[in-house]
Amino acid sequence: MDDELIERAREVQKRAYAPYSHFPVGAALRTDDGTIVVGVNVENASYPLGCCAERVAVYSAVAQGHQHFVRIAIVGPGPEVITPCGGCRQVLREFGDLEIVMAEASGVKEPRIMRLEDLLPLSFGKGDMDGV
Repeated sequence: MDDELIERAREVQKRAYAPYSHFPVGAALRTDDGTIVVGVNVENASYPLGCCAERVAVYSAVAQGHQHFVRIAIVGPGPEVITPCGGCRQVLREFGDLEIVMAEASGVKEPRIMRLEDLLPLSFGKGDMDGV
């Protein structure tokens, strides 16, 4: 368990921009050197142009020079833990098989921890692109 990562995801969740879904999500991504990079979902009136919290965290981490991740914590408004959407799973897969910590905002329910490989079986990544 990574309590610090979950707490950072809960803190940043408050900054999500979710005026349409009213479903704020926070994410905190731990890099291999221990750095924590956060992200929130950002919605847009043109729905397809919004971006999930997990992808915002990944893109921010890459912009800061990180490309090796250990785990990500994702916090939704509850009452259940949330999983990353399919698109986020594929973006995360680009950077390997990290640990996914899924929690809810209140902290009442025990977080669920899974490997990305278990959430996205038979996936493909950059290693599959060799020779293409």
